[in-house]
Amino acid sequence: MCGIAGIYHLQTAKPVDAARVRAMTDAIAHRGPDGADLWVAPGVGLGHRRLAIIDLAGGAQPMESSDGQAVITYNGEVYNYREVRVALQACGRRFRTNSDTEVIVEAWRQWGPDCLSRLNGMFAFAIHDRERGCLFLARDRLGVKPLHYAELSDGSVVFGSELKALLAHPLFRRAIDFSAIDDYLGLGYVPDDASIVAGVRKLPAGHYLMLRRGQGVPAPIAWWDVSFADRARGSVASLSDELAALMRSAVTDRMVSDVPLGAFLSGGVDSSSVVALMAEASPQAVKTCSIGFDHPDYDETRYAAQVAERFATDHRTRIVSSDDYGLIDRLVEAFDEPFADASALPTYRVSELAREQVTVALSGDGADEAFAGYRRYVFFRNEERVRSVLPAGLRTGLFGTLGRVYPKLDWAPQILRARSTFAELGRSSEEAYAGAVGVTAREARLALYTDRALRDLQGHRAEDRYIKAMRQAPARDPLDRAQYADLKIWLPGDILTKVDRASMAVSLEAREPLLDYRLIEFGARLPQAMRVRGATGKWLMKQAMRRYLPDDILYRRKMGFSTPISAWFRGPLAAEAQRIAQGSALIETGWFDVAALDRTVTEHRSGRIDHGRLLWQLLMLDRSLTRLFGIG
Repeated sequence: MCGIAGIYHLQTAKPVDAARVRAMTDAIAHRGPDGADLWVAPGVGLGHRRLAIIDLAGGAQPMESSDGQAVITYNGEVYNYREVRVALQACGRRFRTNSDTEVIVEAWRQWGPDCLSRLNGMFAFAIHDRERGCLFLARDRLGVKPLHYAELSDGSVVFGSELKALLAHPLFRRAIDFSAIDDYLGLGYVPDDASIVAGVRKLPAGHYLMLRRGQGVPAPIAWWDVSFADRARGSVASLSDELAALMRSAVTDRMVSDVPLGAFLSGGVDSSSVVALMAEASPQAVKTCSIGFDHPDYDETRYAAQVAERFATDHRTRIVSSDDYGLIDRLVEAFDEPFADASALPTYRVSELAREQVTVALSGDGADEAFAGYRRYVFFRNEERVRSVLPAGLRTGLFGTLGRVYPKLDWAPQILRARSTFAELGRSSEEAYAGAVGVTAREARLALYTDRALRDLQGHRAEDRYIKAMRQAPARDPLDRAQYADLKIWLPGDILTKVDRASMAVSLEAREPLLDYRLIEFGARLPQAMRVRGATGKWLMKQAMRRYLPDDILYRRKMGFSTPISAWFRGPLAAEAQRIAQGSALIETGWFDVAALDRTVTEHRSGRIDHGRLLWQLLMLDRSLTRLFGIG
């Protein structure tokens, strides 16, 4: 696990200033505290910060291929590198180290871009190939590892693991991409391939970019996709056994490490499953860690302790304050772009705890997307049954009207909070799901914007990204299309960004075994009834794990990392909320209506309407704009 950065001159092979490459890698030193180096040749410079995990003595980067024709800088882990190495040796390739880095660069020399399909892992890398005359940038299938790039005024392309690496280049010019603000408010994060800094792009998951001198920057090329078009055949027992075997393989593959390794353990289904399989494979007690909260509504430590006792893990728990908002500035620095998933706070804390004992930690992320674990999938599937039997005109007229006139009862029991359900039933499947997965609805965003904002947006809508992904999905049914869109947008934009930035901020490598592409492809082939059955998501996965875990772990209500942000803005963060309405970076952009911001704060503080999530979004956006652009 590392940080990478580099410069490539597109037009001429003019010298690259090594000091600029070094400044870019120094900006992401937290990703690789164990070493730093760079490689410079006419027209290209590659930089690397190393967090040593495998082949501690021989894995330094940038690394040349055995024939001297290619050089790589690489962030990530390839878990099947030994098997790929054997295949390359059969082709006559020679090796000097025991690192997965050398396997990648030799695989590139042997197979070119086709090497990607042979790699099972999380990665983002750049390879300069003298013979082929190119710079090759690639990102793993699901987007576990990040890669940003931009073209500068001098005709060079700069790239790096994090946005701050690009910002360290002296020719970089900072300007706001306002459409990304709407994306952020709509989704809660700035998705791939967008950036809040104009001109910056994120290489999408499962894509590569081939840069050649004398040519412009081309569109990225997709090298992997997941299809929901086929269905697996077999009994529950046989498919359950197949799933358990795939999970076991994915976990053991990710236990390869030359440094101490452990796991996050929340006591939920996913992390508990990973720990169970680790305990089965390990001759020693697995090191596990959990974060607890001083408020019972947010604390899951009793469940984590139950799992830790069951598998005799070396378990550590740390209780933190549920009012842990003191981390805000640290998170703004770590994430660069605005990021509104408040679970980033406890994710940072559990990473911090893990790093005290280990350098690598396995997490349970990915199962909800792969096997339909979110409750929104259950709701969406139920709504689809209504849509399938009622004509579109009737639905739009009846439920659209009810969605507009039904009161917004945030305080009421779930069964009475039907406004959003009515509104979604009056829309198409794609529009409804885009609304369900969003954070701040378009109507609420428009109420905050000035006329200038509406002009700048030129009709841009955050929801359109989801709608397009669902309509173009290689899938037949609405639930399949919703999962596909989440795998392409929500997973890399929110979940994986959160884990990568929070863990790497403390120099911890997080590995996600449940995002092994073989599991993702298996989940996409499952009949819907084996993903969602009744009100139960991840149905087949829970069946497969019954041999390891008790029902009170498998079937308890999902909690996740929660934070009391609504209460914060009526208490310790009330002054911050007022500042947003009166003198913030938001107002200086000219995009936000002062009266609308003030009304939002007043309504929330009075308790009339819960605007907690929106205020959290606005606060994180305000802090990010100040840090990135010096306004406010």
